[in-house]
Amino acid sequence: MPAPVPLEVFPTRDDQVAAFARETLGLSGIVDVHVHLLPDRLQEAVWGFFDRLEDPPWPITYREDETTRLATLRGLGVVAHTALAYGHKPGVAAWCNDHTLAAADRHPQIVPTFTFHAEDDAAEYVADAIARGGRAAKVHLQVGRFHATDPHLDDVWPQLAAARIPAVVHASAVYGVDGGGEYCGPDAIRALLDRHPDVTVVVAHLGAPDVEGFVTLAEQAPTLRLDTAMVLTDPPYLADVPEELLDRVRGLADRLLFGSDFPTIPHAYAAQVRGLARLELDRNALRGVFHHHAAHLLGLDDDATGEEGAT
Repeated sequence: MPAPVPLEVFPTRDDQVAAFARETLGLSGIVDVHVHLLPDRLQEAVWGFFDRLEDPPWPITYREDETTRLATLRGLGVVAHTALAYGHKPGVAAWCNDHTLAAADRHPQIVPTFTFHAEDDAAEYVADAIARGGRAAKVHLQVGRFHATDPHLDDVWPQLAAARIPAVVHASAVYGVDGGGEYCGPDAIRALLDRHPDVTVVVAHLGAPDVEGFVTLAEQAPTLRLDTAMVLTDPPYLADVPEELLDRVRGLADRLLFGSDFPTIPHAYAAQVRGLARLELDRNALRGVFHHHAAHLLGLDDDATGEEGAT
């Protein structure tokens, strides 16, 4: 059985991340499925929300302009990443899509990403986003305050399934957000998959704080994926994942995707990378988590990620 990659070779600083991906894992770089790229006005509002958090506080590590943030990701060895945005109310999603899709047109590292809300014209602007090259979708059930099975989305999910576009779904009720928990939880995603079994869902943050509930669902639903954003950080910042649950997460390694939640994170990017050492995965499994699983799911070819026939 291949040996796990030892903790001591994982990066402790951001300036070590790119070399870890290249030299330790033999990758061209990292594919990050959980990077946010909001319009400036909305980004400032989100940062303002996190600035008000106190228990624990949430210092923002990468509070920089968009151009600088994209350069930072490139310097970290991130060869492709999403541009996640979401609206807190109807009427915002199409505006967010104009921003994220235009950014993808300008920057090859960005995977064209779009969002949607449960509203009358959702199917129309989702069709437009797909026609513009959209490869990934993002929804936030708690902030958006809608059910994944809302009738307004009956013509949205089939479009994603037909185009083989995965949806990164924030499906858990999290710290600092008042209300919205009734739209969240494993049962919400179970209901979505029961109604639209061909949709590919990536549950954000391993479903934290209900990691166990979402791991149980993933064990029952073989198409479900999970991203690692803000979970398994080193050192842990939010609630830690108990050791007995790590064994079950490890068992789902072939469906784990690396995510960072950049830029609004209270630690260095390296902390998210190093945190995955706790899974005690071997080199080949880590290559999948940090690159191959996402590249395959997002339909990225070798040229897009710089990989040359890696397996």
